[in-house]
Amino acid sequence: MSKDSKTISRRKFLRYTASLGAVAGISSILPAYAFKNFNIEKEVLTPSGPKNTLDLTIESIPIEIEGKKSKAIGINGKVPGPLIRLKEGEDVLLRVTNNLDEDTSIHWHGIILPFQMDGVPGVSFDGIKPGETFEYKYPVKQNGTYWYHSHSKLQEQLGHYGPMIIDPANEDPVEFDREYPVILSDWTFESPYKVLSKLKKAEGYYNYQQRDLGEFFQDVKKDGFGDAMRNYLSFAKMRMSATDLADITGATYTYLMNGMGPDSNWNALFNKNEKVRLRFINASAGSMFDVRIPGLKMTVVQADGQNVEPTPVDEFRIGIAETYDVIVEPNEEKPFTIFAESLDRSGYARGTLAPREGMEAPVPELRPRPERSMKDMGMKMDMAGMDMDGSMNMEGMGHDGHGDMKMDHSGMSMTNKAAEPVKHGPDHHGIGAAAIANYQFDRLDEPGIGLGKDGRKVLVYRDLKSLEPNIDKRQPEREVELHLTGNMERYMWSFDGKEFHEVDGPIEFRHNERLRLTLVNDTMMEHPIHLHGMWMELENGNGNYNPRKHTLLVQPAQRISALVTPRDKGRWAFHCHILYHMEMGMFRVVQVSDEDGGIYE
Repeated sequence: MSKDSKTISRRKFLRYTASLGAVAGISSILPAYAFKNFNIEKEVLTPSGPKNTLDLTIESIPIEIEGKKSKAIGINGKVPGPLIRLKEGEDVLLRVTNNLDEDTSIHWHGIILPFQMDGVPGVSFDGIKPGETFEYKYPVKQNGTYWYHSHSKLQEQLGHYGPMIIDPANEDPVEFDREYPVILSDWTFESPYKVLSKLKKAEGYYNYQQRDLGEFFQDVKKDGFGDAMRNYLSFAKMRMSATDLADITGATYTYLMNGMGPDSNWNALFNKNEKVRLRFINASAGSMFDVRIPGLKMTVVQADGQNVEPTPVDEFRIGIAETYDVIVEPNEEKPFTIFAESLDRSGYARGTLAPREGMEAPVPELRPRPERSMKDMGMKMDMAGMDMDGSMNMEGMGHDGHGDMKMDHSGMSMTNKAAEPVKHGPDHHGIGAAAIANYQFDRLDEPGIGLGKDGRKVLVYRDLKSLEPNIDKRQPEREVELHLTGNMERYMWSFDGKEFHEVDGPIEFRHNERLRLTLVNDTMMEHPIHLHGMWMELENGNGNYNPRKHTLLVQPAQRISALVTPRDKGRWAFHCHILYHMEMGMFRVVQVSDEDGGIYE
């Protein structure tokens, strides 16, 4: 054990005692799992009584984060909300009372249930009016790590979210000695509506990491003036910068782990040689995280609540709304830092896994911020790194739509090898798209921008293999293709160039059909795409063992597909889970109906 991990310097001691004071001042509003002596078997909310009932209250509460005070939306007086624990195979009644002065809702993220219980105002129900109570009733058909959150306006950014664990009806295939939920999120002391207003007025408002003249001259020295200038002009045509990695950054965000800022140092205790299960949930409004625990290998055992073949990794990227369960086995009695670095490297959330209270491990330095590449722009490069077919197409021509297209996939492979790039079609999505990716790439073997070049084993989507075979082994009868489109300069986000208010009607799925859902990212940003009410079986080369996902993190210029069997009729939300993208129109409704158009069972 190093001397640094045994003792605390005067500076660290002052910071530590200050954070303890802050935590003590807000302990009444932090959930039980934020504290090191948390008992996960006792300090959780579980349904009880003859109707298996659980009561939740939504209200405005004061909070304090890193010494600064603000207002948040709490659930049962807590931010984040309390841990809810259910049992597979049981029926539950969740009564939600709204004590806010505006409508609210709760969506049970990733849960398969009747669409009227899904909690999306205007799609599955009317929302919960101030002073009213809504009863969510549904059978629990699955197990794993999930979460819940508001689907009303921008309330999620204000703390309206919490974790949910569903215990399996039978023996859990994952062995562990103790477990902790790890909720990653972002907090701004600005009004989220003010944040959105700034994004609409000024592209890159929160990007304080723009390239400067010195970096341009470094490119000239490395690549020559011609190539450096062409690279600069390509990004300029797209109305984006190579450093546009996140809409909102550490310039306004404080990154949280279980509701606590980096200086507050959330703690989780362990005994030497125990198997510790960490249930990571990204409940952020706008942030992706790269997670690692220096000195410990992590074994991924679950993705989006579904068991997968154990995969040892050093690091993984978790998109907004995704969940990953990992097992760690500390074999030394020393502290380890749980480090969640924002994708744009503007900040981090962190906690400590330790054998005793009050211990602290070294916190890694933030890595240099990465930059977007020509591939992120949809350029196909030859072996010398030269663009073979021009840059992204910038023209805003007429849009033909992709609602139900039969595409030539001769260049696409569903094996475990990366497919050849696919050329974009003739449609250009109108003014809703600043550009299109001339070429679309597989990218299932790529960990994402800024990862995979330092010798660490980083999880990629190709690694995910379901522990159990998928039930539906039919080939898809048809394909639905959607393009993820946007205009960063005007802060417009959409599917197929159309914002939600511009579309004519829902995307039609037929009840119990087998279809392929293909997503093409025509933007230079990552988009976590969430489909309510049904699983997306990610086509990553594992056949009947393709992993089931409720949220897919789609990389820039990526073409990704999943098989879907819509088993539950109704109206289901389908959207980008970057909260501000959804608010701006990157949202659709999927309607699952029978041959007669009926959506009710």
